[in-house]
Amino acid sequence: MPETTTASEGALIDPDVMERVLGAALEKGGDFAEVFAEDRYATGAALDDGRVEELSSARDRGAGIRVVLGETTGFAHTADLTESGLIAAARAAAAVARDGGPVSVVPFESNRAVRELRVNEVEKSRKIELLARADEAARSIAGSVKQVSASYGDSRRRVLIATSDGLLVSDATIRTRFGVSCVAIGDTGMQTGHESVARTIGFELFDDTDVEDLARVAARRAVTKLSARPAPSGELPLVIASGSGGILFHEACGHGLEADHIVKDASAYAGRLGELVASPLVTLVDDGTVGTEWGTFGIDDEGNHAQRNVLIDHGVLTSYMWDKLRARKEGRTSSGNGRRQSYRHLPMVRMTNTFITNGSDDPEAIVADTPSGVYVARLGGGQVNTATGDFVFGTTEAYLIENGKITEPLRDANLIGNGPEVLSRIDAVAGDFDMCPGTCGKDGQSVPVGCGQPTLRITAVTIGGTAGG
Repeated sequence: MPETTTASEGALIDPDVMERVLGAALEKGGDFAEVFAEDRYATGAALDDGRVEELSSARDRGAGIRVVLGETTGFAHTADLTESGLIAAARAAAAVARDGGPVSVVPFESNRAVRELRVNEVEKSRKIELLARADEAARSIAGSVKQVSASYGDSRRRVLIATSDGLLVSDATIRTRFGVSCVAIGDTGMQTGHESVARTIGFELFDDTDVEDLARVAARRAVTKLSARPAPSGELPLVIASGSGGILFHEACGHGLEADHIVKDASAYAGRLGELVASPLVTLVDDGTVGTEWGTFGIDDEGNHAQRNVLIDHGVLTSYMWDKLRARKEGRTSSGNGRRQSYRHLPMVRMTNTFITNGSDDPEAIVADTPSGVYVARLGGGQVNTATGDFVFGTTEAYLIENGKITEPLRDANLIGNGPEVLSRIDAVAGDFDMCPGTCGKDGQSVPVGCGQPTLRITAVTIGGTAGG
C-alpha cells in the first residue's frame, strides 16, 4: 500500500519563528521580505555496462531569505534552520538596504496548498532490478549495441514560504525519472540513442511504464542511425513528431515570453501584446497544473498557485509569464512562474509545462501532403537569442520525406531559424498531442520542465546538414 501524505505534515519552521525572522529582515527598512525554506531528499542509481556504478542518497535542508528595497534585492541563504541562524541570514540579506523607518510585518494567514501525494518506500534492490532489466532489453535488439547506460532517480521536496505581505504557504512534490542511453557500433562508426520518462509522482511511475520497452526504443534509435544517410542542407519543409519537438518552442518562443526579458526590452515579443505573432493555427500555453508532467507543481517558489497561462491564442500574443517582483513593479499579479533551483538561489521567471495545443489535422495526412522534406522524430538541445529570436537546434532522430512518405534515416543535423518566423510558418497542426520531460537552464539555474506539441509542419526551416561534407 502506498503511503499518502499532504503538504501540511511537520512544518519546517515554526510560523512564530518565521514572523520574527521577517521582522529582523525589515528592521532597518525595506519594502518586502521573504523566507523560502526547503527540505529535499533524493536517491539515485546508475548502471553502466552491466555494473552498478552509482547508488546514492542525499538530504539537503536550508532557507533562502531576500529583502527588497526599491530596485535593490539582498539575498542570503543558510543551512542553519535555528532561529538564530535564520535571523543572521535575514540581517545579512538586509545589509544591502539603506537605513530607513521601520516596516511592519503583516500577521500571517494560513493559505496552505495541500496536494495528495503517493509515496512508496521502495527497496534499493527494486530500483537496481529496473536498471538490469533495461540493460538486458537494450542489448537484445542487436549485436551492434555495445554499450548501455541506465539511470534511476527520485526526489521529495518540501517547501515553506513566508513573506512580509502575510503569506504562509507550503507544498510537497515528488518526482521520479528513468533513462536509458545506448551506443551502437557498425561499419559507419558509432551512433547513440536515448529515451527517458519522468513524472511528478513516486515509484508508481512504473505501474504504467515498462522500462524494457523504454530501453528497446533507445537501442533501436542507435541501431537505425548506423544506416543513416547524410542530412540534406538548405531550407526545407519540416514535420515534427508529437512530443519531443516541444523543446523547440520552449527555447525559440517560450524564453522570449518571460517577463524579465520583456521588461528589459530584450525579447522579440516585447511590446507586441494583441498582435498576430504566429500562424492562427498556433495556441501556445504554459501550464504548471498539467497532470503529473515533469514541470507540474502545487505552488511556485514564491508561494503562488500554479496556473494555466495562454500566451499565444490562435496566433495572437495575449500574455507574458510573470514572477512576483516584476509583476508588482508593473502593477500586475504573478502568473505562478517564479521558480528557483534550490533555497540557495533567488527566484526568477521560468516556464513550467510549455506546449502548443492540439489542432484538427491528421498526422499521417500531414506527412502525405509533404512532397519532400525532413521528418524529425526527436530533437536534441539548442539555444536561442531571446532579443532576436534566432535559434540553433540539433536533431537526434530524423528521416527523409520523399513523395509524401517517411523513408531513409538521417544523420544528426542542426536546425537554424527564428522563433517568430517559425511560428508564422506552421501550416498544419495535428490532434495527437504529447509531452516530454526536460531540464531548463537559465542564468546558472536548472529546473524541471515539460515540453510538448502535436505533430505539425513548418513550411521552411534551414537545415545545416551533412550532405555536402
